[in-house]
Amino acid sequence: MKIEVLGTGCAKCKQLEKDVYNALAELNVAADVSKVKDISKIMAYKVMVTPALVIDGEVKIAGRLPRKEELHKYIKGE
Repeated sequence: MKIEVLGTGCAKCKQLEKDVYNALAELNVAADVSKVKDISKIMAYKVMVTPALVIDGEVKIAGRLPRKEELHKYIKGE
């Protein structure tokens, strides 16, 4: 599983990255997590507002922080 956190470094972007790592630990799931700060790469996903969460190339959330349960659902592939 490849997870990308899109954001230029704002507080919400940093929080989403932290939440992703916490969710992976809670669910005992291994994933390749990366932070994407490059605006052109973010725009390539057609994301206009950050933070955004991309799992295996698919944008799951943009412009907000997900609830813990919602994040767990996306990571489990539900």
